[in-house]
Amino acid sequence: MSDTTEDSLPTSLKLVRTRAASENPAQAQKPSEPDIFFTRAELQTILTVYGRKVVEGEWRDYAIGAFRDVAVFAVHRRSSEQPLFRIEKRPKLARRQGAYSVIAATGLVMKRGHDLAQVLKVFEKRSLRLVDA
Repeated sequence: MSDTTEDSLPTSLKLVRTRAASENPAQAQKPSEPDIFFTRAELQTILTVYGRKVVEGEWRDYAIGAFRDVAVFAVHRRSSEQPLFRIEKRPKLARRQGAYSVIAATGLVMKRGHDLAQVLKVFEKRSLRLVDA
């Protein structure tokens, strides 16, 4: 008979110390930046325009995304489609072109600016006028 019973198994484990990430600067991670998101006032402004377009029957669904460098409010005609428009907030562009932009499904920047209410005016219906020829 052999002596390989449960009593002959080791009862202690040898602990091996590994280097912590702080000891190895190559593996140390920078503290993660907080995600960019819309403020309550900004969401109120966006949802006012969204509600008006839902009543008109043009829009049906939306999606909100918060990322490290951009916050996105995407507007859909149907939930299974690509977004018709994206309303983006990029704080890094605030001093240059403006933090807010409206981007069409084709990627065309329809309007960009510093004031969200002014940027969202791109969705207002323009009255058609007759022009004398």
